[in-house]
Amino acid sequence: MLGPLTFAAPLALAALIALPALWFLLRVTPPRARRIDFPPLRIAADLLPRRETPARTPPWLLILRMLAAAALILAVAGPVWNPAGVGAGGGRTPLLVMIDNGFAAAHDWRERQRVATDAVEGAARDGRPVAILSLADPAAATEARTPAAALERLRAVAPRPHLADRGAHLPAIGTFLERTPGAGIVWISDDVTGAGEARFAPELEALATKHGVALTILKADQPPALALTGSEGGGRLVAHALRAAPNGRDTGLVRALDQKGLPLAEHDFAFAAGATEAEIVFDLPVELRNAIARLEIAGERSAGAVTLMDERGKRRRVGLVFGGTADQAQPLLAPTYYLAKALSPFADVQEPRGAKGTAESIGQMLDNQVSVLVLADVGALDEGTLARVSKFVDAGGLLLRFAGPRLAAGNDPLVPVRLRRGGRTLGGTLSWDSPKTLAPFAPESPFAGLAPPADIGVRRQILAEPDGDLPSRTWASLQDGTPIVTAEKRGQGLVVLFHVTADTTWSNLPLSGLFIDMLRRVVGLAGSAAAPTAEGGPRPAAAVLAPRLTLDGFGALGSPPASSRAVSADYGDRATHDHPPGFYGPADGGIAVNALRPDDRLKPLDLASLQGARVGSLAGAETLDLRAHLFTLVLMLLVLDTLAGLWLGGFLSRSTGGLLGRVGGRSTALLLAGLAVLALAGPLPTRAEEPPANRPNGFESALVTRLAYVITGDAAVDEASRAGLSGLTQMLASRTALEPGEPAGLDPARDELSFYPLIYWPIAPSRPQPSETAIRRIDAFMRNGGTVLFDTRDALTSRPGAGPSPESAYLRKMLATLEVPELEPVPIDHVLTKAFYLVETFPGRYATGQTWVEALPPAGEGAERRPARAGDGVSPIIITGNDLAAAWAVGRRGEALYPVVGGDQRQREMAFRGGINIVMYTLTGNYKADQVHVPALLERLGQ
Repeated sequence: MLGPLTFAAPLALAALIALPALWFLLRVTPPRARRIDFPPLRIAADLLPRRETPARTPPWLLILRMLAAAALILAVAGPVWNPAGVGAGGGRTPLLVMIDNGFAAAHDWRERQRVATDAVEGAARDGRPVAILSLADPAAATEARTPAAALERLRAVAPRPHLADRGAHLPAIGTFLERTPGAGIVWISDDVTGAGEARFAPELEALATKHGVALTILKADQPPALALTGSEGGGRLVAHALRAAPNGRDTGLVRALDQKGLPLAEHDFAFAAGATEAEIVFDLPVELRNAIARLEIAGERSAGAVTLMDERGKRRRVGLVFGGTADQAQPLLAPTYYLAKALSPFADVQEPRGAKGTAESIGQMLDNQVSVLVLADVGALDEGTLARVSKFVDAGGLLLRFAGPRLAAGNDPLVPVRLRRGGRTLGGTLSWDSPKTLAPFAPESPFAGLAPPADIGVRRQILAEPDGDLPSRTWASLQDGTPIVTAEKRGQGLVVLFHVTADTTWSNLPLSGLFIDMLRRVVGLAGSAAAPTAEGGPRPAAAVLAPRLTLDGFGALGSPPASSRAVSADYGDRATHDHPPGFYGPADGGIAVNALRPDDRLKPLDLASLQGARVGSLAGAETLDLRAHLFTLVLMLLVLDTLAGLWLGGFLSRSTGGLLGRVGGRSTALLLAGLAVLALAGPLPTRAEEPPANRPNGFESALVTRLAYVITGDAAVDEASRAGLSGLTQMLASRTALEPGEPAGLDPARDELSFYPLIYWPIAPSRPQPSETAIRRIDAFMRNGGTVLFDTRDALTSRPGAGPSPESAYLRKMLATLEVPELEPVPIDHVLTKAFYLVETFPGRYATGQTWVEALPPAGEGAERRPARAGDGVSPIIITGNDLAAAWAVGRRGEALYPVVGGDQRQREMAFRGGINIVMYTLTGNYKADQVHVPALLERLGQ
């Protein structure tokens, strides 16, 4: 290794020792052939003997040949230029490749994987073992493996939907360095500070310095990740777009979606110059506001760019009714004034207008479909109003009541406990008791976690009659144990009673911040599964909720991973590995866990203070193989040497009519120098953005049956399609009589499609929609008997009843103008299931997706006796989401390139069998269906 330059075969450099010997051998060349004119009179003079001296090779030609020999030796040695210094450390000591795989790395994940792959391949050339450490995964012992095993491990690493806890890996890193002195460390960083790890980079540098390890840190020039947090502010839904540092991504769009993924609103945002935070405000009607289930930054595939909304984030409509007289219902005096001030920050507060009497006010609020009905000092109700309020509670409404003189004197059944008449006075002139304060809230209370201030005093309260159920219905109590807040579940709803008034006449509780927090938690129970249990007791705050749907690192909602665990019903922290972001608990009352808390902000890593680490850029970390450039240079130098030899021998001058001879030596030297400059320019870089597609001409495709795939323009998708169809082609050749040619990559807008029986089309939503010309040609191809296999590759993220995935939405838009026949899931008696193998499903990399084909006509009489059913032709379209090509994909040595996701050990084998069935079906049509009917036909013929 010479700095960033490494050699795959360094022993070949020993040939450079022979260059001095070549120098002396190349110096001597035969004498130049002499030209003798024919005139007879000069013949005798020219035949006189002369002294001959051997000619010497001109210095410029000698240098040219020495350069060609040196370039050839260097090319054979396999030089590789690695400007990032990946693999620093030399020798055959292990290399530790650490890669940030939190949600902040999802934006440019493909680039990070490329850099990590280059690091592993560079170590493989040096014969160094490699250890892969993904920093967003749980800390575990780190061991060096062979480069091949490390590449397999690297392919399995994916972005996680939470911030990386890098500090947890420091002990494992220290243990690894102690076992492997002299190892090299390459950290591919997302440049975003995780939770509580401001000291990770300095501590890592200290470890590297302590063990004498070369530390290389590769990151983007500026952290490109964008994130999103949401909160409630001033009655509006407020979102904050975040970035760790100014990175050129100054504008964007935030979408609000419902539970089905349908857009409800969108709002653009722009960062101010040098700012790292932008505020987005959604001012929507309550109905639309409460229907929002997800906020996301459009086009930002990251769990951090998604904020999920649950019942706690919905804005309830609260109706306030006061039972006092008109002179008591004055601003600053009425209980509704204190309630409106406390509820306005997180609820839509409504009060009756123009109503005459308490009954009419309550009816007006119920007509407005409030979620919470608040009755402040309302006494006995008439039968009609009582029945209507009871129906409201039984249907899931929340009735919140506050005590007062009227409630203390009445006998109302809409209370959670039996009350004593008159109430209790504390601290009066005729009372022996002093005002009481609140006792700490019990762990099972919805108010658990709130700290009652010591200065809260209760001077009067309504007492509850002692009852066996009273403790289970008590949410808060005074220091002497008497209840101050009680609740009871009725039907699907909830009745909550504060045993004090909503104003300051009985206590100073309405003047405290605790009052607001208590109301927030009570209102948050409206329509929520967090209400008290059927037994009457409050739901324990420590109850756990199992994960229902979770986000992956790219922000796609899907099934929870096996490592996810339940959370408590009052969980409010950011997501972790054990608690990934998503929805927990039942659909009608669960909670949402997000990658970031509302008050979280992104910050860049402080790498400028590191002295012993080499910090490089991801953009400049591309490994370049120099062999192609050197071999091209050798070829060009040999061509120049040949031309120079012909010119020195005079042959070139005679063949061109003496043109070069007349031009002169200086011009010739300039010409040769120009050719050398062109040789040094060499070819373009060998790394291509997309793999070269095998696109044979029409004659080749007409002579050989071959499968085809559509080139999407996404390099990773196209490479997977090519490798997948190559693997299926090999299986067809080894297991069937078909001998297909190599698969062909097609551009539907330009290439002839009629030569191919089956075209595989992977859906890449990041690419533009195909042109109208391509759509029309595909339509003609399907009409004329061809079959197109569309693979959305979204079986892992698509869920029944949820909104369409980006891949499904892309396919729907593409097929909108095509005459697609009616489709159905592949029935068990379809000829596709019996075309070659007997299969029931068509798995790929995933096994949970559904496969759709053209719907067959209903089975006729006697169909139950037929083992297979088919139409008159072949389905022109097959749609799946199982990512078939990834399961078929094999490398040059026949190894599988992508892991399958599923519990069946034979899933890859069944994927190949399903693929063979699909090919046989497209080639033979309903022939197989007729063959399996032979026994039934013979039976009918009486044979």
